Amino acid sequence: MLTADGWEDMAEHWDENEGDEGSNWHRALLHPALLRVLGPLAGQRVLDVGCGNGSLARQLARLGAQVTGVDASAPIIVRAQQREAQEKLGIAYHVADGARMEPLGDGQFDLVASCMALQDIPDAVGTVRETARVLRPRGRFVALFSHPCFDVPEASAWVVEHAPYVTTRWRKVSRYRAVFDVPFTWKLPSGGEVVTHSYHRPLSWYFRTLSEAGFVILRLEEPAPTPEFTEGEAGDAWPDTPFLEQIPLHCIIDACKMNGR
Repeated sequence: MLTADGWEDMAEHWDENEGDEGSNWHRALLHPALLRVLGPLAGQRVLDVGCGNGSLARQLARLGAQVTGVDASAPIIVRAQQREAQEKLGIAYHVADGARMEPLGDGQFDLVASCMALQDIPDAVGTVRETARVLRPRGRFVALFSHPCFDVPEASAWVVEHAPYVTTRWRKVSRYRAVFDVPFTWKLPSGGEVVTHSYHRPLSWYFRTLSEAGFVILRLEEPAPTPEFTEGEAGDAWPDTPFLEQIPLHCIIDACKMNGR
C-alpha cells in the first residue's frame, strides 16, 4: 500500500516552491551538507528515496551519478518526470513507497540517499530494510532528516529570555524518548489546507534499526548554516536561522551495508 498521505495534495504547491534546485533551505543548507557527506558521485548508481520533484536527484545526475528516484506520491513523480523531459539527465522515477520498492532489484545500487524523508515515512523500519536489499554489499545509505534530539514535532520550541541588554534563546525539548506521530497542517497560498504526518523516533531508534538491518554507522553529521542560507532567510518569519549555528535541527547518518547481510 502506498503511503503518500497528504503529500499527494501538496504536489503542485511543493513543486512550485521547490523549483528546479529546491527552496533556500534545500539549496543553501540541506543539499550542500548532504553532498559533502556523499562524496564523489561520478559513475555511481544512486537511489534517491523520497525524491519529491527531483531537486536532489538532478544535482546527483549533474555530478555524474546514474540516478533513480522513488516517491510514494504519484503527482509529485509526474512533476519530476516532466522536469526530466525538459532537461534529460537520464533519471528514472518510480512511484513506490520506501518500504516496498518492488520496481527495484536486489543489490542494484552503490549508494542510497534520502533528504528530509525518513521523518515523514510511517514504515521507516521497512524503508531501512528495503534500502539494505537494494544496496550492493559495502554500499552506503546516507540520510538527512529532522534532528530527533532537537526538532521534536509539537514537543520542541525556542524559548526566549529577555534581560537588560541581553536576549537569550534556548531550545526546549520534551517527549524525546517517545515514538509517536503528529499531524501537521499546511496552509496553502490558495487558502486550502493539507494535513501530512511527521514521525518522531529517538536517535537510538535509528541506530538500532540500521544495525538490525545489517548496517554499520560510519558517521553522524549535524549541518551548520551557510552564509548563503542565513542571508536568504534574513527577515523571514523563521526564528531558527541565527541559532542553527548553536543547535542543529537536522542530522545526517552515513551507514555502510555489511557484506553478507
